[in-house]
Amino acid sequence: MDELNSFVENPDLWNDAARAQKIMRERTQLEQALRGYRAIESGLADNVEMIELAEAEGDGPMATEAENAIFALRDEAAARELESLLSGEADRNDCYLEVNAGAGGTEAQDWAQMLLRMYVRWAEQHGYKVSSLDENAGEEAGIKSATIQIEGPNAYGWLKTESGVHRLVRISPYDANARRHTSFASVSVTPVVDEDIPIEVLEKDLKIDTFRSSGAGGQHVNKTESAVRFTHMPTGIVVACQQERSQHKNRAKAMEMLKAKLYERELKIKEAAAADIEAQKSEIGWGHQIRSYVLQPYQMVKDARTAAETSQTQAVLDGDIDMFLRASLASRIKGLEESVS
Repeated sequence: MDELNSFVENPDLWNDAARAQKIMRERTQLEQALRGYRAIESGLADNVEMIELAEAEGDGPMATEAENAIFALRDEAAARELESLLSGEADRNDCYLEVNAGAGGTEAQDWAQMLLRMYVRWAEQHGYKVSSLDENAGEEAGIKSATIQIEGPNAYGWLKTESGVHRLVRISPYDANARRHTSFASVSVTPVVDEDIPIEVLEKDLKIDTFRSSGAGGQHVNKTESAVRFTHMPTGIVVACQQERSQHKNRAKAMEMLKAKLYERELKIKEAAAADIEAQKSEIGWGHQIRSYVLQPYQMVKDARTAAETSQTQAVLDGDIDMFLRASLASRIKGLEESVS
């Protein structure tokens, strides 16, 4: 922090705007981390002192309250410990999160929108910024696909294990006979690639399509072909952006998204994570899900990789997914450590 502060105090820093922004971002992230650690330290000291005072005065309720506060601090410390292990090349970066509905028409498309809402709620609860980049609406309800950008400290590090197929079991609101349906949607998380991670994209490898935006944005968006779709021919990766009114800006954002997907692809190859790669390439259906959300005939959300589970299904769908993120991250880190040893 002292080193970063010395950079910030240098009046020549802003001569290089890109470098200045990077330093300010790193400084902000470090400030937030230090503030969190110090809050745990002071909270522990204060509550230990409160317990001693409560015991001296025979105040049982005060002691219980302080003990409960320490239990909460323990959970916070465990989360911070996991966060400190986010040491991957892109773990600190912002991320793109893409949701695609599986087979099943309206029911699957509604589930895809529910999943998207869950991640948006999670991001908002953690103070992250969310931007909608592309959305393909369903015929009757829900979405066929959507891509958002989540900006905040360690956004990719926390969400990277969410890539895979998510399964929903419920009584369908679109079934007149009120039968139970099983629906699938896939999630793909890729890091926003900064200048420190060079990814080369050749113009000859791209197929570029323009089309009219299907989202909100007024008459200008609907009358001009401002939306952009890139297809990377060597890999088959497709990205689209219709966020901006300007085709030029959409092209720039689509290129960022493509580089992110190419980087993620290289990461998986380097890690030799064959199972993860196949999960993203496989059919969005039975046997491939990483997590099941059961609303009927009982209430349960269970992760197939870690066995983490909860009966608080509505809380999960409202964005309370930290227990799954922590369990997946801890499992992944443990697996990497074992493979190294």
